[in-house]
Formats: sequence, structure tokens, C-alpha cells
Amino acid sequence: MGSPVHRVSMGDPWSRRVHPDIGNERSTPSFDVERLTNILDGGAQNTAVRRKVESIIHSDPVFSLKDNYFMSQNELYEASVQKKFHIQMIAQRLGWLEDSRELHYVARIFSGNLALGLQHIFLNALRSLGSEEQITKWAPLCTTFQIITTYAQTELGHGTYLQGLETEATYDADTQEFVLHSPKITAMKWWPGDLGRSATHALVQAQLICSGARQGMHAFIVPIRSLQDHSPLPGITVGDIGPKMGFEQTDNGFLRLDHVRIPRENMLSRFAQVLPDGTYIKLGTAQSNYLSMVVTRVELLLDEIIPLLQKACVIAIRYSVIRRQSQLRPGDPEAKILDYQTQQQKLFPQLAMAYAFHFLATNLLEFFHHSYNAILNRDFSLLPELHALSSGVKAMVSDFCTQGAELCRRACGGHGYSKLSGLPSLVTRVTASCTYEGENTVLYLQTARFLVKSYLQSQASPGSKSQKSLPQSVAYLIAPDLARCPAQRTADFLHPEVYTRAWAHVAVRLIKDSVHHLQTLQQSGADQQEAWNQTTFIHLQAAKAHCYYVSVKSFTEALEKLENEPAIQQVLKRLCDLYALHGILSHMGDFLHDGFLSGAQVDMLRTAYLDLLLLIRKDAISLTDAFDFTDQCLNSALGCYDGNAYERLFHWAQKSPTNTQGNPAYEKYIRPLLQSWRAKL
Repeated sequence: MGSPVHRVSMGDPWSRRVHPDIGNERSTPSFDVERLTNILDGGAQNTAVRRKVESIIHSDPVFSLKDNYFMSQNELYEASVQKKFHIQMIAQRLGWLEDSRELHYVARIFSGNLALGLQHIFLNALRSLGSEEQITKWAPLCTTFQIITTYAQTELGHGTYLQGLETEATYDADTQEFVLHSPKITAMKWWPGDLGRSATHALVQAQLICSGARQGMHAFIVPIRSLQDHSPLPGITVGDIGPKMGFEQTDNGFLRLDHVRIPRENMLSRFAQVLPDGTYIKLGTAQSNYLSMVVTRVELLLDEIIPLLQKACVIAIRYSVIRRQSQLRPGDPEAKILDYQTQQQKLFPQLAMAYAFHFLATNLLEFFHHSYNAILNRDFSLLPELHALSSGVKAMVSDFCTQGAELCRRACGGHGYSKLSGLPSLVTRVTASCTYEGENTVLYLQTARFLVKSYLQSQASPGSKSQKSLPQSVAYLIAPDLARCPAQRTADFLHPEVYTRAWAHVAVRLIKDSVHHLQTLQQSGADQQEAWNQTTFIHLQAAKAHCYYVSVKSFTEALEKLENEPAIQQVLKRLCDLYALHGILSHMGDFLHDGFLSGAQVDMLRTAYLDLLLLIRKDAISLTDAFDFTDQCLNSALGCYDGNAYERLFHWAQKSPTNTQGNPAYEKYIRPLLQSWRAKL
């Protein structure tokens, strides 16, 4: 069976033939794989554009990732800058704009292996927080790389708690300048990408002080390196923070400011202004300055986090039909490990999650676009819901993608521990997403605060204005509830309404429970802050249940839109069913707690779940093929489209510098050691 040319890009001799074990998996697909790819891409036209971009990139050897696993930190950094430089040359030649689909697809190819990615974060913040005049001035300088920018928020002593940031920006009315200063070591900016060695300017989040009063966190554009020789400017101490768990190609840095002066015009002023005399004018809400973080969170889901789980699923599931181990029956050939129920139970929930999160993030992106322009025009009515949704979804998706990628790695046994499998780098990269753009526990609790307010709002008189204005994502709080699950047989648990209402029931109960505990503590004399701190574990459970409910509901709604694609709808419904039921089985206590499910119903639900594993098994390879990652994009010896994992793993291992550069330890230590013993024999 031939291989689609666009997927096979390694140029290895084995790619001219497909391993029969993976070829057989593709011989009789139950649905049109190409059509599902188009749906995931948002249309056939987008698929065509993406493949054209991939063809351009893969045809140039400078963009190869094959040597990445053998490079030092310095080599990885230089290679990522080189790739970025060549991308800019191509973009200029072909007219790819900053926010174009083409550059979005470029980012998908390299998955974090391109330098200067914080330029986009800077632009997000500029467009969200800057005035039109500031955008007009600074955006062209960024997009043409006349300056290289980063976003400096996290400090050595503070991260997600933005109100605690210690960097100060004090306004000097005499000179009409802001004086940026790090008053203590913990105020030093720490972790911003591209800061260590690359950036010439930083968007610094700092506490504004004007007319003697603190006005909270604001954003300031600060030059940090000379545009002539790249040396640090006066008052700037800047460098790289050193080795990390992953992202070795990125120069995460530190920045210490010693009374650095910048013009008044360098404070981003869409939602706040400081007049020449030092008068502070507030044009937005206290949450306005967080808008750029919301933008980044929403974009990261589809652009960075979810593709990492998708790739891990592709690699692990492809390898699982190549790897044979033991016998299912005496005398039979060794079985594909994907035919074992335990392997299916490891991998198929991750595959279902990858699809569920795609549709969830797509829904969130649509809501974001609906809300964003209104917020820029100072209509903040949708900002609380957008903040709560983006916080909770980012936390849930990054948590589960991290767990899922690690499960995929472990499901590949010893070979999954090899960097050449591509899986360790996926795991370390997605692990970082649990912390950047908001630590996940803190983000869940942001969602929980929104849920408490929404629940109290839902308790107003039925039909009241307060109830009617309940945000759409929490409208289920006032929907009729079921005290008991109505399912009477196994097949009932495959009805989306049954499991969606089950998740709604548990989310409502946990939210109600969290509010009850909060109120009980306050009534017993605890102040509001202490009562909150003593109930955060319960709030965390409520927020997680709410987010899972939202994700199940978004998946079922995506299925409803596929009525004209019955084959695809059927195979995706199985994944939706599996996703919802896997979540219930994983949190069984929450569903048994108040008798919503009985023990007998849990047995039926588990039977339905295990039956789904067998059904999904038939389409597993086709479902991973639909993600349409090229071989070069996966950069995995185990996960290539042709299935020739063992040949590729051996070939790549031979190219390791440990095999090509000799063994200096032999002459220095091993040979003398051997000779010392020989003399005694």
C-alpha cells in the first residue's frame, strides 16, 4: 500500500515501503480520513494551504529537526534562531503576514523549535493593552524585526499572583518619564523566553506609582539592549537562567532594572493613562490589564498544547501496531500490543481527549472572537466569563495533555524512554504548559470564584433579571436536575444526553457544596479570606467538574453539526462516548456520592466503556492519520507513517556523536583500568 506523499518527508529508504502491520490497519477505513482532516483544519482549503506550507518547509534542509536530539543547548539555540531567520526570509518573499494561516502552520511544524516566539506574545499584549497610536508605532517595528521583543511578567519571587509583582514604575512628572526599578532580588524578572540572549526590548509588567499612589500592575515598553551592538543598556542586567527540564532551544532569561528611565508614552494606555502632570486616568476595569494573558491562553490551546498530545497519540498508537509482544492464544503469532485491552485502555482515552480538546478549544476561540472586539471598545460584560473559561480550560487541557503524553510515552515501553522516539521532548514541553500563562491550581481557583458568584446569582427568584443574565457557560445551574441517573441498560450510557446530564449533575452538586462550605465557615466567624482558603480543595473539585462538563457538552455539540457526515459522526461519537465515560469512571466517587449512580449502573457503564475500546480499535490508525502530521513534524523514529520503526531507530542511533566521535574516556580511564588489572593476572 502506498503512502501519501505529503506525510512522508524523512527521505529514508524505508519510506518507499510500508510495514505490512500498519498497512493492514489502513486497508479498510470505516470513514473518509481526508474528510476528517478537512474538518479538523476548518475546511479543505485550509488543509491545502497547510500542506503547501509544509512542502515549502520540508524541501529546505535548513529546517530539518533530525539532528536536534544530538545537540547541546547552545547548538539548539543557534539552530532555532537560524530557522526563524530563514522563515522570515521566506515570509517576506511569499507575503506571509504576522497573523497569517501560513505562519500559524509554520509554528505547527516546529512545535516550539523556533526562536523569538515571544515576539507574538508581545504583539498580543500591544494590541490588547496599547492605544491605536502605540500599535501604529511599535507593531511595524516588531513585524519587520527592526526590534526583537519579549514579554517580561514573571519574577524570581512571584509568578501567577500578579498583584504581588515587585517591579516598580515610578512616574517623574519633572521629566515626564517612568523610572523602572527592581527594588530587591525577588523583583528580578525571571523566565521570559527570548530574554536571555535575543531580545532588544521587553514589555515589562510593573506596579505603577504616580502622584505618590500605587495604581496596580501596568505594562511598559523598555529597551534593554543596544540596537548597534546588542550590549545591555545602562541600568540593565540581563542574561540566561541556565539549564531547564526542556525548551533548551529557548533563551529564558533574567532582567534586573536599576532606575531605568523610559518616556511617558511607553506605558500601554488603552485602559489607563498617566497625564504629563502625573494625574492617573482609569479607562477600564481592574481586570483589563489581564486581557493579554487571556488572549495568549486561548491561542496556546490550539497552537501549542493540544498538538503535543495529538502527536504523542500518533506516535504511540502507530508504534503499538508495529510492536508485537507475547501471544493472545498458545500457538498464535505474537500479537500487536494494541490488541491488548490494557494498551487500548492506556491510549484510546488519550486519543478521545485529543479530539475532545480540539472541539473545546475551537468553541472557546469562537467565544473569544465574539468577546474580544467588545472588550477593546471597553464593553467588559463578557470579560468575567471569558476569563473564567480560558483559565479553567487552559488548566484542564494542560493537566490532561501532560498526563496523556506521559501515558503515551510509557505505553511505548523502553523505546518510549529514548529521545529518538520524540516522546520525551513532547512530555517535557507539554509539562511546561501547566505553569506558563498561569499555574493550573491558581487558574482553576479563578474559575471557582466565577462559579461561586454564578451559583449565588442562580439562586435569585426564578425568572428574575439576575437569573436571566446568567452567563451561557453556567446556564446549567438553573436547568432542571435529575436526582438519579435514568439509565437502565448498558446501551443507555451511550446516549449523549445521559452522560452530559450526569456531568451537569455532579458539577452542580460540587459547586453547591463548595458554596455551602464557604458560607458555613463565614457564618461560624471566619473572615472571607480565611473561609476561602479553608475551602479551596472543594472549590478545586467543583471547577474541575465544571470544566469537564463544558468539554463533554462541546464535543456533543460538535457531533450534532456532523449530521451530513454519518460515517465520521459515528466514529467521533465513539470517541465522545469514551471521553465522557472515562471521566465518570475516573471520578466514580463523585457520581456515587449522593446516589446519582448505583453500583449496578457503574457496572453497566464500565461494560459500555470496554465495548467502545474494541470498536475504536478498528479505526485507531485512521483516527491518528487524520491529524495529518508529517514525518518531519513528528520527528520520531517510532511514529513515522510507514511504520518502519526498528530500521529507523537503529539508523538514527548510529548517527549519535557517541558513535561517530570516538571514546576519549577509553584512553584516559578505561584502558589504564584494564591494564592495571592485566598486570596482576
